[in-house]
Amino acid sequence: MKPLQEKLAKYDAPQKAKAAGVYPYFRAISSEQDTEVLMNGRKVLMFGSNSYMGLTNHPKVIEAAVEATKKYGTGLAGSPFLNGTLDLHKKLEARLAEFVGKEDAMLFSTGFGVNLGVVSTLTGREDYVILDEQDHASIIEGRRLSFSTALKYKHNDMESLEQQLKRCAPDKAKLIVTDGVFSMEGDVANLPEIVRLAKKYNAQVMVDEAHGIGVFGEAGRGTTNHFGLTDDVDLIMGTFSKSFASLGGFVATDKIITNYLRHHCREYIFTASITPASTAAVNAALDIMIAEPERQQHLWDITHFALENFRAMGCEIGNTSTPIIPLFIRDDYKTFHITRDLLDEGVFVNPVVTPAVAPQDTLIRYSLMATHTREQVERSLEAIHKVFKKYDLVR
Repeated sequence: MKPLQEKLAKYDAPQKAKAAGVYPYFRAISSEQDTEVLMNGRKVLMFGSNSYMGLTNHPKVIEAAVEATKKYGTGLAGSPFLNGTLDLHKKLEARLAEFVGKEDAMLFSTGFGVNLGVVSTLTGREDYVILDEQDHASIIEGRRLSFSTALKYKHNDMESLEQQLKRCAPDKAKLIVTDGVFSMEGDVANLPEIVRLAKKYNAQVMVDEAHGIGVFGEAGRGTTNHFGLTDDVDLIMGTFSKSFASLGGFVATDKIITNYLRHHCREYIFTASITPASTAAVNAALDIMIAEPERQQHLWDITHFALENFRAMGCEIGNTSTPIIPLFIRDDYKTFHITRDLLDEGVFVNPVVTPAVAPQDTLIRYSLMATHTREQVERSLEAIHKVFKKYDLVR
C-alpha cells in the first residue's frame, strides 16, 4: 500500500457505522426535493432540507430554468472575469442589490465560495478578521486563507467580542463576520449589539444570510432587514441553495468593495460562472417570495407550532427560535441510531456529530419548509416522540 493510502486507511469510522447498520449519509433520494421524498420505493417525510420557501419544485422556477437553458445553454465555460458574464447575471445582481438594500451585488457559483473568497480577500496582513466560534465552515476556511490576524469570540457572546476588538490596532481594518441564523442550532446573531460594538471600535460587519433570507425580514430579506440594520451592515452574503431553490450565492455591498473583489478575489476570478438555469431559477424564486408573503407567514406558523410541541414533549432544543430546530442527543452513536430509527418511521432528519460539533453537543437537525402542512408536522412529532421515548430522551 502506498504511503498516502496507508495513512488514510486508518480512518475507518464510516466502515464501522455501515457494519452496524447506522451509517446516515449519502442516502439516495429518487424524487424531487419536497416535503415528502421517495427513498427505496417508499415515501418519507422530509425534515432535513434547507428549502425554507419550498420552491425547489415550483412550476415557475422549473420553467424559468428550462427556458434559460434553451436560450443560453447549459454552462458558461468560463469565469465572470472573462467570458462568463451574461446579461442575465447582470440583471440578477442589480435585483439582489435592490432586494437587500445595497449598491451592488456579485454572483458566485456556490454559497461556500462567497465566504471563502470574500473573507480571504478583503483584509490584509496588518488587518483583522473576527469570527463567531460557530460561524459556518465556509467562513472558517476563508479565514484560514486570509493573511490577516484571525480572532475568535465565544458564540453570540458580546463581552467576548468586545474583548477581541480591544486587542486590535485602532487604525487597522477590522471585519466582524457572523452568521445571521446559525445553521446547526438555529439561534439568531445579536446583530444590534454587534453593530453597536463595530461602531465603537471602528470595525465593519459582514453577515452570512444563508439561513436568514426567505425566513426573516420583509419578504424574506433576512436578519439584517429584520433588525433594521441594513445601512449599518457592510456586507450581506446569501446563498441560492436554500430559500432561492437553486445553486450559487451572492454578496451585496458598496461599489468600492465590489470593485476590489471583482479584480482580486481568486474564488470569483478563477471559478466558472453560475449556470443560466441556476440564475433564472433564483430570479423566479425571488418573484414568488415577494408576491406570496403568505409562504413566509405559514413557515413561521408551523415553526411556532413545532417549537411549542417539542418543548412540551421535553426535548432539549437549545436557544433556537427559527425553522432550524436542534434536538440534542449528546452522544454520537445514539444520534446515528435515532436517525436510522426515525427513517424507519418515515421521517428524514439529519444527524450532526463530531467533528461538526463537540461530542457533548451532538444533535438531530430538524428543519421546516413553507410547504409543510400542519398534519405532516404532527406526524413527524409523533414519530420523534416514539423514537425518543425508546432512548429515554423524553418523558
